[in-house]
Amino acid sequence: MTREQFRPPDHDNDHFLLTTVVGSYPKPTWLHRARDRYEDEHSDFDEEEFQEATNDASRLITHEHERAGVDVLVDGEMRRNEMTEYFAERIDGYEFNGPVKVWGHNYFDKPSVVDEVAYDEEWLVSEYEFTAEVASGPVKVPITGPYTLARWSFNEVYESEETLAYDLADLVNEEITALVEAGARYIQIDEPALATTPDDHAIVGECLDRITADVPDDVRLGLHVCYGDYSRIYPEILEFPVDEFDVELCNDDYEQLDVFTEPRFTMDLGLGVVDAHDADIESVQEIKRNIKRGLEVVPPERLTISPDCGLKLLPREVAYEKMANLVTAAREVEAELDSGTVDIGAPQLTAD
Repeated sequence: MTREQFRPPDHDNDHFLLTTVVGSYPKPTWLHRARDRYEDEHSDFDEEEFQEATNDASRLITHEHERAGVDVLVDGEMRRNEMTEYFAERIDGYEFNGPVKVWGHNYFDKPSVVDEVAYDEEWLVSEYEFTAEVASGPVKVPITGPYTLARWSFNEVYESEETLAYDLADLVNEEITALVEAGARYIQIDEPALATTPDDHAIVGECLDRITADVPDDVRLGLHVCYGDYSRIYPEILEFPVDEFDVELCNDDYEQLDVFTEPRFTMDLGLGVVDAHDADIESVQEIKRNIKRGLEVVPPERLTISPDCGLKLLPREVAYEKMANLVTAAREVEAELDSGTVDIGAPQLTAD
C-alpha cells in the first residue's frame, strides 16, 4: 500500500491512523509585511530578500507541524498567495486584469485565459525540495486541480471550460511528473470547484485520468473536495484513479457521512476532524469522537486524519492547537484500537 511508507519508524501503536494537513496554514504576520514591501514598486525590498523571508516562513511552519506531531508535513503554502492565482502566474496563456469580489469583502485576482495554456516554469518542485530538506518526516504536495483552475478563471479562448480543463490537466501531469522525479511520494489534488458544480464529475474523472497517467504505483494520490452536496458526486467518485478521497465533513457535524456508506466506500478516506472555519479549539475527546465517525465508513488502515480544509483563516495559535489535539486524539484512538476497546461495528472493519 502507498500508505504504509508514511508510518513513522518509531510509531508506538500497532494501528496507524495517518495524520496530515490539507495545505494552507496561517502565515506569520511578518511574511505578509515582507510581501507588501516586495510588491511595493517604491520599496527597495528585492527578490533575494523576499526569497529569504519565504524560506524562513516555510522552515518555521514545517517545524511547527513537526512539533504538533503530524505524520506527513506541508509547509503551509507559505510561498503561495491564493490557490488559483499562484498557478495562473506560472502558466503561459493567463493574464491578470485586477481583483474580483467573490464574497463579502473578499477579493481575489481572478485570472483570464487569453491564449492556449502551456507549461513554462516549474510550479512546485522548488517548494517541495526546500520543504523536504528542512523536514524530518515525509512531505505532501497539494496542487490545485485543472477543473478548479478552469472554473475559477475567465475563459476568453477555449470553446468550453471542459476543453480548457483537459489542457490544464496535461500541464498538471507534467508538474506531477517533475515532482515525482524530485522525490515526492504524496500528492494531493485540490478540486473544491467539483462540489459546487457536481454534475461535471465526469469531466473531473477525465482530468484525473490525464493527471495520473504514468504516475508510479508507489506515489500516493489524494483528491481533496470541500463544500457542497456529496450525494451528487457519489458513488461516481469511486471510479476516480486516486488512492484517497479527502472530504470536509466536520463543519456540518457529519450530516453527510451516510452518503459514503451505500454503496460501500472502496478507497481510502481523508476525514476532516477539526473545523477549519471555527476558532473554537476542539478538545481531544471531541476529535476522538469525530475520528470514530470515520471508522463507520472505512477500517483504520484506510483512514487518514486531517482538518476539514486549509487552516489559513484561523489565528496561528488556534491552528496549532487544533493540529496538536488532532494528533493526540489519533494516537489515543490507535491505542484503543490496539486494546480492542473501540466499538465501531464489525461490518465496517472488514477490509476489501
